[in-house]
Amino acid sequence: MKNIMIPCTLALTIVLSLIFSGCESFLDKNPQGALTQTTFPTSESDALLAVNASYGTMLDLSFHSGIFPLTDIMSDDGRKGSNPTDQSSEIGQYDNFKSTKTGSELSLWWATLYQGIKRTNVVIEKVPGIEMNENLRDRYIAEAKFLRGLFYFDLVRAWGDVPLVTALNPSIKLERSAKADVYKQIEQDLLAAITDLDEKNDQVSTQLGRASKGSARALLAKVYLFQGDFANAETYALEVINSNIYGLEPVFTDANGVKGEHGIESVFEIGAIGIEGPGGNAYANVQGVRGTPNRGWGFNRPTPNLRASFETGDPRLKGTIIDLGDVIDGITIMGDGTTPDVTTDENGNILETECYNRKVWTPGSDVASQFGHNKRILRYADVLLIASEALNENNKPAQALTYLNMVRQRAREGNNMILPDITTTEKNALRDLILKERRCELAMEGHRFWDLVRTGKAAEVLGPLGFVTGKNELLPIPQSEIDISQGSLTQNPNWN
Repeated sequence: MKNIMIPCTLALTIVLSLIFSGCESFLDKNPQGALTQTTFPTSESDALLAVNASYGTMLDLSFHSGIFPLTDIMSDDGRKGSNPTDQSSEIGQYDNFKSTKTGSELSLWWATLYQGIKRTNVVIEKVPGIEMNENLRDRYIAEAKFLRGLFYFDLVRAWGDVPLVTALNPSIKLERSAKADVYKQIEQDLLAAITDLDEKNDQVSTQLGRASKGSARALLAKVYLFQGDFANAETYALEVINSNIYGLEPVFTDANGVKGEHGIESVFEIGAIGIEGPGGNAYANVQGVRGTPNRGWGFNRPTPNLRASFETGDPRLKGTIIDLGDVIDGITIMGDGTTPDVTTDENGNILETECYNRKVWTPGSDVASQFGHNKRILRYADVLLIASEALNENNKPAQALTYLNMVRQRAREGNNMILPDITTTEKNALRDLILKERRCELAMEGHRFWDLVRTGKAAEVLGPLGFVTGKNELLPIPQSEIDISQGSLTQNPNWN
């Protein structure tokens, strides 16, 4: 049985339903149960339940950008997918940047992230007063701060200025905090977490899947990268690398697959088990092969443009895209009879073929087993590419090439006739090559849209798909949240 460090016991379920239940807004009402924030948590066992509840947020269906992989669909890597009519009026709009501020997917994502923040705030505010083992108490608080930083990182990237809630029971009329202040809070949380978290190689088996010093350092490096602070991005990425705790899986598909769960390349991942219920992760089911075998809904279809971006012979192409007729783990992919094999536009240009995201594949032929995918939030290849990008921006191209070529070396899987080392040291050319490598290495993992926005490439690459500069860098604040705040929340530019 696979390790999953987000327990789904009856006790936890009761605590979640009474203490941390979702509602129409992140500014939810006080819980109406026997357990309240005045009586929970008060013991060491309560503290464990509270921190586990914080992790449990990541198994909420809406944690993953409101059920659907919206950022991949908005990039040049993915399209809505599924069959033509399924969610066409709601999610299909993200293919051409025609989404609206009233979509339920956005309000669900927003509310789930703030629900997670509330759960972490319970730990951060209440657990310090519990009489328990001091080191354990400090670790629980550090884990909560890591998770709060992670949740806010999604919020600030998606919406920019967002309400900064660091205590329980905030006002219903919260206003948006400046993006710089949100980033400052994320940095403070992650720096504090590094101090009290364990290294991954010091964690006992029952801790697998929990945050570590390495995961906090890696996330901090990424947070600095997104702010253009390349000096600090370099520092923290190199701390992860120089710890000698992490490495690359020899086989690319194992980096996201079952064989690599909690493995050498995993810096932080969401543990899951293959059941349609508590403990299962619907993230992969949403993108799983539709039809035969019946693995899921089939959303987030890899684009022809993504397919063409791989160099000749790159094994990552088949490690990223499942085609009809492929045989995986002895199972032939036949696909969905209600989905066209090829979809074209009015001029006959191919928009998509029926294909699927290989990176969410789990062994099996039914829906339930697809729920057992462990989503990688941070993996070592990403850290190497963060280091490479930061070093190049810091005028250290020789070092940048070292880490870039480590990623390419693994990708070739022993075949030295493909993917030759990159040798250019010209800064602009190397910057573009690193971005291209990030695309091929991390495709369909939710990185591409953010990378295009933060590097200023979104208008050039996504403009033909409908991206509007000055608008689509950010998502609209859900209108339902503006209404609940009685107008205290304001809308993002050009979304009114």
